[in-house]
Amino acid sequence: MALFKSAEERRIERDIKIRQGIRRIEKSIREQGKFQDEFIKNAQRAKKIGDVSQYAFIRNSLKKTAMIRKMLERQLLAVKNALLIKRQAEASADFAQSMGLMAAEIGKLFGETDLVKTQADWEKAMVQSQTMEERMAMFLDTIEDVAAHDAETTVSEDVITDEEVDRLIEAEAEAAHQQEMDKLASLRAELDSLKQQGEKQK
Repeated sequence: MALFKSAEERRIERDIKIRQGIRRIEKSIREQGKFQDEFIKNAQRAKKIGDVSQYAFIRNSLKKTAMIRKMLERQLLAVKNALLIKRQAEASADFAQSMGLMAAEIGKLFGETDLVKTQADWEKAMVQSQTMEERMAMFLDTIEDVAAHDAETTVSEDVITDEEVDRLIEAEAEAAHQQEMDKLASLRAELDSLKQQGEKQK
């Protein structure tokens, strides 16, 4: 393994880490959705058996889950926006380097090449490129720090109200009940059809 990595190798490594981070955040968002479904089922059970304290606890857990999911979605947006800005910066850098190369080639064709100036321009371009790279790294670090701080900060106001949580639980229960009723209606229709066929055969 080389001791010193090229700028391109460092760029690729950063891109891989960013994509891995995005995938982890997306996975966490999906997990919060699963947690919400489980909490809703547990709340329905608690309400059914009349366990008021457990119902209140689960309702608070649902509110916390909604808050965490919203925070993760904000983090995901921040990382994706940072990635877009990074790609824009890279495109600008590629354009500038390409234009510099073409300018140098045109200068050679017309016999106007000034090696001293070319060397100075080249060194300046390298410094600018490195500075842009460092600034982008600092920008991404800042985004990560903001996301980490956001995750540690306690949100004082509720993401969703108790009434909204209650409606969510009731809606899920009603939907499950309706599915059961639909299944029973389908079975009755099938039995009636079989009964009619049997009577016709008699």
